[in-house]
Amino acid sequence: MLHRMLIVHKALAEAFGLYVRPVLIFTVFWILHAVVSVNMVLDHLFFPSLRKKHIRSPIIIVGNPRSGTTFLQRFLIDNGFGTGSRLWKMIYPSLTMQFFLKPFLPLLEKVSPAKYHASAAHKTSLTGFETDDPGILFRYFDGFFLVGFLLSWSKNDYTDMFDPDIRDTAKRDFGWWAKIWRRILVSEKQDRIVAKLFSLGVRLPRFLEEFPDAKVLYTARDPLSTVPSGLSLVTGVLDGIFGFWSLPEEKRAHFIGRLYTALLSLTLRFVKLYSEDPSLQKKVKIVTFDRMMTDFDRLMPEIVEFIGNEMTPELSETIKKTAEKQRAYKSDHKYDLAKYGLTEEQIRKDYAPFYELILNR
Repeated sequence: MLHRMLIVHKALAEAFGLYVRPVLIFTVFWILHAVVSVNMVLDHLFFPSLRKKHIRSPIIIVGNPRSGTTFLQRFLIDNGFGTGSRLWKMIYPSLTMQFFLKPFLPLLEKVSPAKYHASAAHKTSLTGFETDDPGILFRYFDGFFLVGFLLSWSKNDYTDMFDPDIRDTAKRDFGWWAKIWRRILVSEKQDRIVAKLFSLGVRLPRFLEEFPDAKVLYTARDPLSTVPSGLSLVTGVLDGIFGFWSLPEEKRAHFIGRLYTALLSLTLRFVKLYSEDPSLQKKVKIVTFDRMMTDFDRLMPEIVEFIGNEMTPELSETIKKTAEKQRAYKSDHKYDLAKYGLTEEQIRKDYAPFYELILNR
């Protein structure tokens, strides 16, 4: 962890001339790490039900950012399929800590990094259900969020650090998620987790070995939409923190190029795994964004059957009403590929295997 902090410190110093502030943040991180560790031990004393809580048949939503993962997760949670991870419960995963911190959530919200998210693109807060990927960043200062927000500034390429064939952190990461999920199930008084893990596509076979009864939904959307939308989401956060769009063009292009490559790698590695493993094809249901928008009333019964739930009259009516809203929805988001140094031809070429084997199959 210290090694990754030193790399990030160097990257931020080179990109922004920041030397002291990262050190202060790292110090707070180490203190939080220690406090969480102690309190998670205390959880077993103060919350004895934790010992009996198990992760059973988790619903895992995988897919690149802006591919419909948030909509699908929140629909399932809102309609009683399970519960997800709230952002503040990933930062402070100990049940003991949560008991004492809950009254102070309004104050914590004011200093939360979630405030930098543009609500038009992705409304979030400390209490909102979010992707579980940040849990690895908050605990180990590692994972894809480290690449997406920090290491992409580095002059050096640290791709190998996150290649599961070169550096396998599956046991560590899956074990940590299991600890968080058990605590979430206890605190939310639920029996099933509905997680969103967009970086999991490159490690799905290993994940399914660890959680063989998991139900995986992979959301797929045209990269001509997800790529600029995803880049807009990340750069919007960075603009609020660092003033991204006021930086020299060379620095912006370097960061965007690195992030684009990382997102492309997530997609293509999943495509390779999925296309070469018939058993994975049986365990993963592809959910296209277009069907979520135009065919939701026929798509959801398929999903309900896949994840092993029953279709009730109440759920059927909710699906029907949601389908009508989805078909009538018109997005206000307009993205200019040239703003990110990209072209339609480049994206179609780079993502060709995804178009052929997943999106247009």
